[in-house]
Amino acid sequence: MTTPETTAPTPPEERRRTTVRRSPSPTGTLFDVVKQFKRGIFIALSLVVVEHVAWIVEPTLFGNLIDATIDKATGETTNYPFWPLFLWVGAFLVNSGVGAARRSIDQRIYLKIFTQVATSVSRAAVAKRLSISKTAARAQLSREFITFFQYRVPEIGEQAIAISGALIGLAIFDYRISLSCLVVGIPLLFIHRVYNKRVVALQASIHDGVEETYDIFATKNPEKVEAYYSALAVPQQKIADWGALSFALIRVVLLGIFLVVLYISLDLNEFTTGNIYAIVAYLWTFVTSSEYLPELLESWTSLKDISNRLREEQV
Repeated sequence: MTTPETTAPTPPEERRRTTVRRSPSPTGTLFDVVKQFKRGIFIALSLVVVEHVAWIVEPTLFGNLIDATIDKATGETTNYPFWPLFLWVGAFLVNSGVGAARRSIDQRIYLKIFTQVATSVSRAAVAKRLSISKTAARAQLSREFITFFQYRVPEIGEQAIAISGALIGLAIFDYRISLSCLVVGIPLLFIHRVYNKRVVALQASIHDGVEETYDIFATKNPEKVEAYYSALAVPQQKIADWGALSFALIRVVLLGIFLVVLYISLDLNEFTTGNIYAIVAYLWTFVTSSEYLPELLESWTSLKDISNRLREEQV
């Protein structure tokens, strides 16, 4: 009689090795990060959209509340402006409540993402036998990669909603104001394109220097440290100079918008006080959002260079 063949039990150490969860592969592009962590990023960006859609409709709702309050005060109506007040307070609470929740939820999502990405970057760097300095620097640069998603991507969404919402809001009151903002926006795109082209090489130079930080300090030579940071400051100053020039040119273009709106406003007699408030609020939103674009572009160019460096580890 044959004895049934039995399989030896798997040793505990081997079972633990087979059940260890592997960290995700290194991420080298924006699309890789989005694909790998799509659920968390989707939740974070959804909160951004809800928060800022509520914010962009506030000027219209508050303008309606102003008109309703004036009508009640002047006796044109006996109704208390309960409904306009309710709508405005509702939008304000949605904006504030979702904004508060987002600032807590974002941190949980992106800290987890950074931990996994930094671990993957470190593992890939060790496999390629990169220097300790370059490995540490790229792990730290990956923090900037995640910071872009945590802060810059929401800011890009905020500015996109603000600019598009402002244009739509202005078009509701007078299409000429919205059209003038849209036309004057063409030079803005040209300015941003030139700025982006100049800053790309400078960002690469900065990141080259960052990857040598550990080696410089390892020399324990104060003169080399001073020379290192002096050299690193050169491209940073050039980026600042280009940013200043871009800001000045944008301000000149925006001055043209104000002059056009001033001319159009000469025949806005039919608009109420609340309408004028909303127009000014939307116009100011368009202006401030446009001014913020160079800073966002600088982050974008920095991220592209970091993305290329992290992708090198996969080759």
